[in-house]
Amino acid sequence: MEESISQKAKKIKLLMLDVDGVLTDGRIIYDSKGRDLKFFDVHDGMGVYLLKKAGILTLLITAKGSKAIKPRARDMHVEAVFENVSPKTSILAKIMDRYKVKPEQICFVGDDLVDLGLMKKVGFAIAVFNACPEIKQAASYVTLRYGGRGAVREVAESILKSQGRWQEVISSYDA
Repeated sequence: MEESISQKAKKIKLLMLDVDGVLTDGRIIYDSKGRDLKFFDVHDGMGVYLLKKAGILTLLITAKGSKAIKPRARDMHVEAVFENVSPKTSILAKIMDRYKVKPEQICFVGDDLVDLGLMKKVGFAIAVFNACPEIKQAASYVTLRYGGRGAVREVAESILKSQGRWQEVISSYDA
């Protein structure tokens, strides 16, 4: 019998996110000086911050680097950023050792083919709504929201609610 989404989410201690297409809507804009610009959703950032408050760390793993990623990661209280990683599975053992987690305690959110290998190696693989078909097929769950449009917030809330920590985390905002 396959493990339920809620059962998988209860085990999560570490969230790993792709950047382009997950934290952003996938568009990359270049200005006249060749610098790239990315759109990030404030709700996704709040979701990552709420996970941090609950003791669940978030890492960003991207096959492509960008100067826009680290400032956003800092704003969201992301634990670490791994840029220019290909294949993404190449750093999984290092991450598990550094953060003392097992595959079943890791959730990874992806959207495109570069994420496929990593999705097959973690305990809870999630595809954003607008992910490619192969990623959706490899996922245990497909978000209702698009990448860069609240999908990460949806994932964060699902994890916290499954772990019975949602009310505890939001109580400081209900004063």
